[in-house]
Amino acid sequence: MKFDRLRLVGFKTFVEPSDLVIEPGLTGVVGPNGCGKSNLVEALRWVMGEASHKAMRAQDMDDVIFSGTTGRPARNAAEVVLHLDNTDRTAPAAFNEWEQLEVVRRIERGNGSSYRINGRDVRARDVHLLFADASTGARSPALVRQGQIGEIVGAKPNARRRILEEAAGVAGLHARRHEAETRLRAAEQNLVRLEDVIIQLGGQVESLRRQARQSERYKALAAEIRRCEAVLLLLRWTEVNAAAAEAERATEAAVLGNAGHVRH
Repeated sequence: MKFDRLRLVGFKTFVEPSDLVIEPGLTGVVGPNGCGKSNLVEALRWVMGEASHKAMRAQDMDDVIFSGTTGRPARNAAEVVLHLDNTDRTAPAAFNEWEQLEVVRRIERGNGSSYRINGRDVRARDVHLLFADASTGARSPALVRQGQIGEIVGAKPNARRRILEEAAGVAGLHARRHEAETRLRAAEQNLVRLEDVIIQLGGQVESLRRQARQSERYKALAAEIRRCEAVLLLLRWTEVNAAAAEAERATEAAVLGNAGHVRH
């Protein structure tokens, strides 16, 4: 991947849309002190995911937004767009389908930053990996600031190793390895929790089985009780019908007997 163009809107001193075309070969930016040369380099680092406001020479990240002058009002947002040439197809697999990549970082006062790659919202981590695979990035040794050479010479072995890894293009691999290890540990913890849940559910299943057996027994007993009650009601109904018939016959006999006495 190669940098093609850098566009700034409302970033520090670049209140109006400004474009820096990066031609093949060596591109130099010259000008008097205070004209914004350092701001261009900081904009490049910022769009690649710089998260430290101190690295931006600011008290707060919102300070990268144009703060206004006596003749111009302050802006509420800043945006930096970096165009990349990906015709050699060296971008990560997630973005390698495009020949041109447009990386955008936008910040609004009080709302933080957002990132987009070719119009698609992405995480800051995705932007870091994109540039880490290209052996560059906000903290890459490819971007050298004043005093950094002395820092590298006097750096500790671990810091030098990180610099060499970034220069060799393996920083992205280390980031992916760390992410994979984190996911693996999370998966292992989920498996442990899953085993606990399975044990707990096993106890609940056994309890439900006992309750099911009790429910079946209750249903069988209830059905037997209903059958016995029906038989009892039938017997009582039969007895009542027999008594009623007997009473009816006795009544008829009594009526006939009384009629005979009246005729005599």
